[in-house]
Amino acid sequence: MKKIKVVAVSYLNTKPFLYGLFKSAVSELIDLQLAIPSECARMLRDGEADLGLVPVAVIPELDAPRLVSHYCIGAERSVRTVAIFSEKPIEELDRIYLDYHSRTSVELAKILIRDYWQLQPELLPAYPGFEDRLDGTTGGLIIGDRAVTAETRYPLMYDLAEAWHAMSGLPFVFAAWVSNKPVDPAFLEVFDQALALGIDKVPELVYLLPDPHPGFDLRTYFTENISYALDEPKQEGLDLFLKKIGFSGALPVISPTIAPLR
Repeated sequence: MKKIKVVAVSYLNTKPFLYGLFKSAVSELIDLQLAIPSECARMLRDGEADLGLVPVAVIPELDAPRLVSHYCIGAERSVRTVAIFSEKPIEELDRIYLDYHSRTSVELAKILIRDYWQLQPELLPAYPGFEDRLDGTTGGLIIGDRAVTAETRYPLMYDLAEAWHAMSGLPFVFAAWVSNKPVDPAFLEVFDQALALGIDKVPELVYLLPDPHPGFDLRTYFTENISYALDEPKQEGLDLFLKKIGFSGALPVISPTIAPLR
């Protein structure tokens, strides 16, 4: 049988999903590739993957986007690994580098800088190694595992999920499981069950993974910073974000073939 091509973000916050996929029988049904968020989005958009855990900002670029799981990479309040870091307060920054790894985080940063902080710094495209060049009135949006290290290096950190909640009253969805073509409903059922297994196994997983940095508690990160259920508040937050980036099409809904979250 032809395997389903799956692409997923390669960050720490994805580990519970990957653990569930590898611990379940669905591992025999998929061809899994890992990449940074922007590459995951490109692969799904270009048809190189059947479904993927992709930054939600790619949804407007897809022909037939559909949410295919009740799980996501989201945050109710502080996410810790998507933030603007700086030496000076954000209102004193003249320039902010925008991480090239994920357009979702970039678009979110632009929205918050404009609508929440109401600032007009120069926004610059980042490049490899930019994380080491933030000083004075130059700050930077850093996402993913590199943000764990940045948290210990820079005195000021502006968590984007926390700011989004302060502005909108809603949680934020950074990445969701999305398809751009029909996928076998029977497969989607077992795929979602595998993801649920991974979330259930977080207490076990934290003993298997090394802490990414001294003082960074994996259990807290997986259970308090990252919120994996794509529930109604997160879908509402996702809808609002898509509208703010100009998406006027039909908003995607979770495939009706998948059972609701338990």
